[in-house]
Amino acid sequence: MTTPADTPYRAIFCDLRTDSTLDILPLRDVTVDDYIGKAGSLSGTVPVPNAAIAARVRRIEEGRTAVYLQRGTDLWWGGIVWTSTLQSDEQGVLTLGIQAATFESYAGRRLIRATTPAYDPDYRLAPQGDQLDIARALWKDLQTGLPGGDIGVSYGDETSGVTRSVSYRDGDETAYLDALDALAALEHGFEHHISVYTDPANGARVRRLRLGSPTITTGTTDLVLDRPGTILSYSFPRDATRGGTTARARGASTNADQASESRPLCSTVAVATELIERAGYPRIDLTSDHNDITDEGTLTALARTELAAAGGAVVIPEISVTLDDLVPTALLGRTARIRITDEWFTEGLDARYRIIGVKVSPAQRGHPDTAQLYLEEV
Repeated sequence: MTTPADTPYRAIFCDLRTDSTLDILPLRDVTVDDYIGKAGSLSGTVPVPNAAIAARVRRIEEGRTAVYLQRGTDLWWGGIVWTSTLQSDEQGVLTLGIQAATFESYAGRRLIRATTPAYDPDYRLAPQGDQLDIARALWKDLQTGLPGGDIGVSYGDETSGVTRSVSYRDGDETAYLDALDALAALEHGFEHHISVYTDPANGARVRRLRLGSPTITTGTTDLVLDRPGTILSYSFPRDATRGGTTARARGASTNADQASESRPLCSTVAVATELIERAGYPRIDLTSDHNDITDEGTLTALARTELAAAGGAVVIPEISVTLDDLVPTALLGRTARIRITDEWFTEGLDARYRIIGVKVSPAQRGHPDTAQLYLEEV
């Protein structure tokens, strides 16, 4: 990102816990991405041309400072500054490089340090109920269970109709994010994402936990993207090394006798019969480890879910588009209608995809604002 006054971007630095603004500073060489179901990242460089700016930049403290990337009047990204690097080159020019991650990353730095009483509806972690209620309970416990944990993430009231039972033990040191991901990965699971936006009523910045079962969806109409047209480039990678036609999930060891060999609990093998017997795929085996799971039925459900997501070859299409007034701010979860006509798609591709990841490249050195969209076929 460039620093001229007419740049459409601003980097807003805030106190993580109170969200009070510390400063608005120029940020160069920015890369920023965001995804459904995992933390996104931001990296950039703050120029430090003089002592006055240095005094302002010193207010950025790793682990307790939030940063927002604002384009025009819209918030496009928000997260936590985790690391920084102060550098001086041979000419004595000072810069501070920062690396940040979306607010989901905070849940990865917090550990569950309490034992869940089984089926106790009054316990703060809500060990039994709708899976989305449990997901919210994890975030609520993270923020309100102990002093200093509240980072201002708010919640909705989404439901899924899928009931789960969970348990956690003090001493296992399970990260809240790992617990959330494990819950979301179960068969008939859900997706989670923390979105940032400006409240239209009062102008306050909002950090909001979004939950969707089975998926997060945004908007009611398709975003139509064409090539030739808005689409600058595209890529359709197909990777059979990440896919398979069978899957097995392994869990915790069930052997209490330390004198004998320890063996993990295993699920039954899920098989993509349709791919093997009808589509002609060879047998290719997938496996995964879940060391905290002791229930065979849960492991079998995980194996089926993993096979459904990686059956055959894994395909995650990517397209690059110019950011203009036709491209909305809230892209994650939105359905895009992709229309391409070229030498490969001679008869024209016309397919619908859901946007599951976004990587924004702000304008610099004569290049326009662009966004790389990661897609999932719907």
